[in-house]
This record gives sequence, C-alpha cells and structure tokens, in this order.
Amino acid sequence: MSIFLSIRTKILGEPDAMAATPGTKPVAVPPVDVEVVLMKLASASKQKLDWRRSIVDLLKLLGLDSTQDSRRELAKELRYHGDMADLPTLNLWLHRQVMTKLAEQGGRVPNSLRA
Repeated sequence: MSIFLSIRTKILGEPDAMAATPGTKPVAVPPVDVEVVLMKLASASKQKLDWRRSIVDLLKLLGLDSTQDSRRELAKELRYHGDMADLPTLNLWLHRQVMTKLAEQGGRVPNSLRA
C-alpha cells in the first residue's frame, strides 16, 4: 500500500466500495472533517505532536513511519521535483501536499492546514 493511501485511509476511511461496484447507485457521503479527525487522534495521544505544521508529527500521529526514507518515498509518490536532500523544504512541501490531496479526495481541510 502506498504511503499516501495509508494516510488517506487513516483519516478519510476506506475508499467507498459502493462507488466502485458496477450496477450500484453511488451514495452521497458527507465530507470528512480532516481537522476534527486529527484533533481527536491528538487528544488520545500521549505525545504532544505538532501535526498542524510537521509532516513528521502528522505521520507519527497516524502511527506511520516518519523516517527520512519514508518521507522521501512519499515525496516520490506525490511527484516532488525539488532537492530530496533539502529536508526542511521537502517536509514543508509534503505537509501542504498531503493536506491538498486529502481535500481533493473528499476531505474538508481548512486553508490554514494547506498553507
């Protein structure tokens, strides 16, 4: 499973199986409020994580691998074209891109998390 798909599944849930089943009528599902989901996870966490700004902390909050190798793999999945050695720039880009992609896939993401 791709890293982004793991992120997406942990926040938005499983992709809608009804929409992929031929011959069925798609069911309208209200958008998932990404910020609320993450706030609930953060309140249940024993760690104080800055998931609003840090891709490392966001991945930790979701119980996913936050190592440099994992983040570089995520960057490849999301088609990052910058310098993979410039980790501060890469990390900022990844956080914004993950939030933008979640919004594109049905999540309700406030602009403050996409900036």
